[in-house]
Amino acid sequence: MNTTEAPKGAPKNQQHEKIYLHPLPVRIWHWLNAAGFLFLILTGFQLRYVDLFNLMTFETAVHLHNWVGFAVIANWFLWFFYYLTSDKITNYHPDLNVSNFFQRFFRQAQFYGQGIFMGEKRPHNVQPSDKFNPMQKLTYVFMMFITVPITFLSGLMMWDVERFSGLIALAGGIRVVNTVHVLMFIMFVMFMFVHAYMGMLGPKASTHYKEMITGYEEPHD
Repeated sequence: MNTTEAPKGAPKNQQHEKIYLHPLPVRIWHWLNAAGFLFLILTGFQLRYVDLFNLMTFETAVHLHNWVGFAVIANWFLWFFYYLTSDKITNYHPDLNVSNFFQRFFRQAQFYGQGIFMGEKRPHNVQPSDKFNPMQKLTYVFMMFITVPITFLSGLMMWDVERFSGLIALAGGIRVVNTVHVLMFIMFVMFMFVHAYMGMLGPKASTHYKEMITGYEEPHD
C-alpha cells in the first residue's frame, strides 16, 4: 500500500494531485488474496488445534481449507500472469546495484524505526512503476516467489498423500512436509499482522487502506 508525492514547487492546486497507483486487477487480487489467506489461517488453526477451537467441524474445516487453497492458488497465477504481461512488472524488478539497494534498504529501515515518528520525509519516492521501497520489494519478492509456492506445494502434497507419495518421499517424508507447511503458516500469520500494521502508517490510519480501495494515492503532505 503506497503513495507518491507531487513535485515540490508545483502549483498549490497540484500539490495534492492524486496519482493512480493500484490498477483494478491488482486491487481485486489483493482483497481476494487477503480474504483467502484469512480463511486458510482460520481453518488451519481449526485443523491444527482441534481441542482448543470449535469454530466449525473438523470435516468442514478440511473441505474449506482445500477449496479455499485451490482458489488462492488460482488467484496467484492470475496475479503472476497480470504482472508478467503488463508494464507493472517493473515494481518487482531487482536493483542490480546491490550496494545501492542495501543503502536504501537501511535508510528505509531507519525511517520506519525512527524517522516516521519524527515527521521526516519518506526516503522512497513512490511511483506507479516503482511503488515498493527496498524493504517492501525484498519482502514481497520473498513472500510471493518463495514462501507462497512452498506453501502451495506442501499443501498439495498433504491434500493427496498417495498421488504425491514420490514427491513426499523425496522431501523426506510426510512429517517434513507437514513441518514445512506449518512454518509457512506461521510466516503468513506474522506477515498479515505486520502488513496490517504497516498499512496504518500513513497520514491517517485509513490512508493506505483507502488507496487500496480507490486505486489513487492520498495526500501525504
